[in-house]
Amino acid sequence: MKPDEIRKLDAYFKRVFQNPRLEVKARPRKEDSAELYVGDEFLGLVYKDEEEGDYNFSMAILDIDLD
Repeated sequence: MKPDEIRKLDAYFKRVFQNPRLEVKARPRKEDSAELYVGDEFLGLVYKDEEEGDYNFSMAILDIDLD
């Protein structure tokens, strides 16, 4: 993803979830997605649908995290 897209997504997640600790980071060697973190904790991936121009957020929740 381009740096301006990452900045916009970063601001969006901070605003929507009211959490200034959220941070969108570029992925090494991947240009179609970015990573979302809260502090050092990885939350998920943000993908861009090139055809539609929309973004999709994907977050896996492990069973052990629910205990």
